[in-house]
Amino acid sequence: MPPQKTSISEKLNRFSDHWNPRIVGELNNQHVKLVKFQGEFVWHKHELEDEMFLVIEGEFDMHFRDKVVSLTKNEFIIVPKGIEHKPVAKEEVSVMLFEPNTTLNTGNTVGNFTKSDLEKI
Repeated sequence: MPPQKTSISEKLNRFSDHWNPRIVGELNNQHVKLVKFQGEFVWHKHELEDEMFLVIEGEFDMHFRDKVVSLTKNEFIIVPKGIEHKPVAKEEVSVMLFEPNTTLNTGNTVGNFTKSDLEKI
C-alpha cells in the first residue's frame, strides 16, 4: 500500500468519548493512537513499554509520585517504562500517543478504564 497522509483533526472528529484510545497508525511494532480525556485517570505503570504523550489540543497534568508536569498544545512527555504515572485534565484534552503495540492503556492496573481491544480508525 502506498503512503497516505492522515488528518489528525478528521480522526479526532470521529469520536467524543474519553479514555478510549483509537489506533490511527502503526510503524515498527509501535501504535500511533489518538485519545481524548478529561478528569483523572488511574495510577499505573508499564513494566516493559515507554510511552509518549503529545498534546494536540488542550492541556493536562502528568502526575508522578514525586512531581507534576504540566503540558499544553505542541508539548510532549515520554514516560519511561516502570515509572508510575497518572494523567489528569481539568478540561477535555486531545493527545497523540506513541507506544509499543503491546501496551495496555492501564498498564498494571486493570479496571474500569482498561481498553484491551482498540478500534482502528
